[in-house]
Amino acid sequence: MGAWGGHEGRERRWKGLDRLESRNRAPRSLLVALVLASVTLITLDVSGGGDSPLEPARRVVGEALGPAESAAATAVRPFTAVPDWFRSKGDLAEEVRELEASNAELRGRVELAGFDRNRLEQYDGLTAAAADLGSALVPARVVAMGPRQSQSLTVTIDAGSAAGLGPDMTVVNDDGLVGRVLRVTRSTATVLLVIDPDSTVGGRVGSSMEIGFVTGSGSLDQETGLDLRLVDDASVPARGDTVVTWGSATGPYAPGVPIGTITDVYSSLREASQRAVVEPFVDFSALDVVGVMVPSGSGSDRAVIEADGSLR
Repeated sequence: MGAWGGHEGRERRWKGLDRLESRNRAPRSLLVALVLASVTLITLDVSGGGDSPLEPARRVVGEALGPAESAAATAVRPFTAVPDWFRSKGDLAEEVRELEASNAELRGRVELAGFDRNRLEQYDGLTAAAADLGSALVPARVVAMGPRQSQSLTVTIDAGSAAGLGPDMTVVNDDGLVGRVLRVTRSTATVLLVIDPDSTVGGRVGSSMEIGFVTGSGSLDQETGLDLRLVDDASVPARGDTVVTWGSATGPYAPGVPIGTITDVYSSLREASQRAVVEPFVDFSALDVVGVMVPSGSGSDRAVIEADGSLR
């Protein structure tokens, strides 16, 4: 009996729980009714368009809840904007760095524009000089000035034996005679400038074809000039005459290279001779691009400007 009584008691408890759950569970018919009502309202709303019977209710709800939504959005906006603020700050910093780099590059281009333009003009001038002289030119740049302690005025250029250069070759730029090659290495060459006191160049006065010797003054100043003494002491050169070299194709100076213009003439009664001052065409204090006269077809490790102005 005790066992059976216990079993019946448990059954009564389980049945009581089932009745409690069934009482709390919504009737199935109510769920069906709610679903059908929702479908009906959706159908009426869609089919009604702007004249939907639900529009007044929707408007009332929007007017009631709209201010609350705006206030809530305003309240939380500072917090939701924090990640965007950090992202935008990082983007702005990156943009500032890019703009600074771009500005620096543009400033560099502007600062170098004049330098590049002058160098390009000098290269173009070498092309014209090769055609005027009828000789091939190896272009090079001046990379060093000789020490003044050496008592000689020399420069070093960035072309040597690998470029086809050798001693006693004539060096010019787009203005006129620069000097001659003294010695070479594989990649460089030392050039003795015509303004060096130990430099002597055979010169010819253009108007009279009189010949003489041009010696350096030892000064980089163009106005100091070079000294010209004619072979014929009785011949008086004229101011404004152009002086060119009268060398030979095999000598240290090629013939016909412009040296400068006669600016002054001095007579010596005791020596019965004439001395003329020649202002060189070349500005030796601003040497940059030069050309070394080489035989046409010479081998070189760089482009060679041929006598017709073409590059080889």
